[in-house]
Amino acid sequence: MSATHIPRAGIVLLGLLSLGWGLNWPIMKVVITELPRLSFRGDSILLASVGLFAIAWLSGQSLQVPEGRWRQLLGMAACNITGWNIFAIYGVSQMPSGRAAILGYTMPIWSALLAVWFLHEPLDRRRLAGLALGMGGMVLLLAAEFEKLGSAPTGVALMLVAAIFWAGGLVIYKRSPLPMPITSLTAWQTLLGGIPVALLGHSLENANWGALSFWPLFGFWYNVFIALLFCYWAWNKLVQMVPASVSSLGSLIVPVVGVFSGMVILGETPRWQDYTALALVLTAIATVLLPPRAGV
Repeated sequence: MSATHIPRAGIVLLGLLSLGWGLNWPIMKVVITELPRLSFRGDSILLASVGLFAIAWLSGQSLQVPEGRWRQLLGMAACNITGWNIFAIYGVSQMPSGRAAILGYTMPIWSALLAVWFLHEPLDRRRLAGLALGMGGMVLLLAAEFEKLGSAPTGVALMLVAAIFWAGGLVIYKRSPLPMPITSLTAWQTLLGGIPVALLGHSLENANWGALSFWPLFGFWYNVFIALLFCYWAWNKLVQMVPASVSSLGSLIVPVVGVFSGMVILGETPRWQDYTALALVLTAIATVLLPPRAGV
């Protein structure tokens, strides 16, 4: 398969994945107005894992982890689920959802850099240019955070760490793809990665589930069935279907959906820094991921 070819099913998955994850950025902010952050993420991840295991079992997929691959599976779960979700939920709670989405989806930039170190891919001029553009967008958002009276750029740092964890999970998989059915692989990742998040939530927080109003409760179940169960499955399916750089293209539209859905759902008003940073980050990702023209 060429790096630029995406099967028709992959295009459909990209569209649904972008909408599902893009809409979830403002939805998460709605949920955490009434639910503690770790309890929300941990419980929704574990419930999604139950659904994934049920789908795998009913469809006759093997749930067995290949011999000698538990360490890799644990590494993927720690990065893709535990690390990403803990840092992202704290990050989005400290800044507008659209801004958090822009920072979270710098993931392809970090995965390109990690691939240089761990997959021995070359660091060419295109990747260096992409890194410079992405860093420019981050500097703009950092400056915007400093402009707010009494604010510290903690949310920016948290979202960048979350993005690096996600990139690490992608590189761990691509270094030696796990020979497992996609639903089983996603189920094991969500279970293993969700357990520490849920344990932290229930030991440190006190969630009052009976007091939830309609929209936070709706957002919780949206996370279980759409943002986690379906979108994690779709992401892992894309990672298996196409090269890492092509699957990462699916993230291009997510921060755009995140910015504009934050405007509609939460009434957020992005500033010029947000739009400029969004343009810089999208250009950076395209510079890193899109294939060079022939003869260039």
